[in-house]
This record gives sequence, structure tokens and C-alpha cells, in this order.
Amino acid sequence: MTRWSGNRTLEVVTLALEGNIFALEASVVREILDLVPITQVPNARPFVGGLINVRGKVVPLVDLRVRLGMALKPPTIDTRIVVIELAGDGATLIVGLLADKVYEVTEVAAAALEETPRIGLGWPAEFIRCVGKRGDEVIVVLDIDRAITADPHAQPAAAA
Repeated sequence: MTRWSGNRTLEVVTLALEGNIFALEASVVREILDLVPITQVPNARPFVGGLINVRGKVVPLVDLRVRLGMALKPPTIDTRIVVIELAGDGATLIVGLLADKVYEVTEVAAAALEETPRIGLGWPAEFIRCVGKRGDEVIVVLDIDRAITADPHAQPAAAA
């Protein structure tokens, strides 16, 4: 099923996008920022929201709404930037993710995690690692590595 099936719980950071609850593995989250100045990048892919400065380092900003095929929305007072750090191929990639709102760090029981449904989500299934349930809430756990590093020339396929 998922790589967490042997774990008892998965620690995640939950966030809102278009009124839905999404989650990122807490282990990749470096910090959560209020909205900071964003420098636009000419000719960038639509999901690249620009560049930000994080502690003296230039960091690309990915608009998760756009990457998941949602409508573009202007930032609000609740908008946050989730700075993540991904390791791979001997290099570390630091990226900011634009989210409508960040809720909390919480745990989801591994037993409550299920494979991504093939139909009915309304978002690109290739960017969804699994779906979990906590009480009455459905939490969509993003495969953030894939969402960030997927071929930038290909638009994600919409879910059926």
C-alpha cells in the first residue's frame, strides 16, 4: 500500500487548499512563513509562483493550487508559505509551497491510510500519495516530491 504501512502513525502538517484538507509529511517541512515578498519569474511554468528569500537564500515558490489544477486565488491573511527540504541525488532542494492556510502538525494512524483512489478526486492522482481518515475528516497526503520534481513541461493529468 504505502511506505508507512509498517508504522503506527504518520506525522503530517495539514493545510487547506480550496477548502480541502491536504497533508505533507512533517519530516520534510523546514518552516512555515507568513506571506513574504514574491519576485515574479518571466516565462516560468504556471505553477511556479515566483522566487522568495528565505534567510538569505533564493527559493522557488510553487503554488499548490495551480499544481493541483485548482483555480488561481489571490493571497489572503491566512495564506502561508510552507518551506520544505527534499533530499535526493546527492543534493538538497529547498522549495516554498503556497497554501491557503496551515492548520496543525498531527498524526494519522497508518491503519487509516489507503491507496489513492483512481477516480473521483478531482486532482492529479500522480501527486497524491495516499488518502487518510481522521474522525470525519478526509486528509489527502501529497506526494510532494513528485509534485515538485515532475516534468515541468508536462501539465498534470486531471483525475477522472
